[in-house]
Amino acid sequence: MSILIVGSTALDSITTPHSHRPRLLGGSASHASVAASFFAPVHLVGIVGDDFPKAYLNLYRRHGINLDALQIVSGKTFHWAGEYEENMNNRRTLKTELGVFESFSPDLPASLQKVPYVLLANIAPSLQHHVLDQMHKPRFVIADTMDLWLNTARSELLRLLRRVDAVVLNDSEARLLTADDNVISAVKKIHRLGPEYVIVKKGEHGSLLSARKGLFLAPAFPLSKVVDPTGAGDSFVGGLIGHLAEGKGSIGSRLRRAIIYGTVVASFCCEGFGLTGTTRINRKAIEKRVKSLEDLMRF
Repeated sequence: MSILIVGSTALDSITTPHSHRPRLLGGSASHASVAASFFAPVHLVGIVGDDFPKAYLNLYRRHGINLDALQIVSGKTFHWAGEYEENMNNRRTLKTELGVFESFSPDLPASLQKVPYVLLANIAPSLQHHVLDQMHKPRFVIADTMDLWLNTARSELLRLLRRVDAVVLNDSEARLLTADDNVISAVKKIHRLGPEYVIVKKGEHGSLLSARKGLFLAPAFPLSKVVDPTGAGDSFVGGLIGHLAEGKGSIGSRLRRAIIYGTVVASFCCEGFGLTGTTRINRKAIEKRVKSLEDLMRF
């Protein structure tokens, strides 16, 4: 089954203690779409300016990503610049230039309004609502969010949680949303806000899935070297929904394995700048690393 992914399409300039890479392909929709494309057909919904490199459009196409809902308009593409410390968990934003993304308000073609799997990547809740309003009874909707929207658009985010099947956020955002410092009790409170599934990203420490029937703890794939973690969270949720869309049976019965696949795709993302780590792999490499992770988890 196919997947609709809406989010930012950006140019990222990334600085680490060892290198600087300007204007790489980035954005939440880009990372998630490439990750999901290993498993199922993807329709990307986004906006770029007329400065967006054709090579990046060709990269999307090489991954079979449908661009019918990608708007290319006059102006500058969303540009983000960030710098990482030696400890890759710490970064600071150097520059944010919204460009054409500031006016982004997608109108979906009729052909995409019945896509069964929907990923609302990390964008303003008002845009996530706008997309959902155009969808016709999707089978599974997952939304990603961040602390910015918890602080600036809380009421819209709370309303969104009543409309989605799953929400993805990190542990600090779970605490901020619920005013609860204990993540385990916090996710129970998030369930009461609406979503059947709550997925908490914990970076290098893996992730936690909470469903109404219990918890699942997934480790991160151990890497001896992290080149650039930008987009790892988006790659995680993209790989997750991609694997769900590929399979058969109930969502609940397949979600744990989907999280493992998302974890593995995210690990490849961290091994290269921008999307270079993800775009150089194939399904065989993903399956090999999934098997390695399964072996590490077994006791």
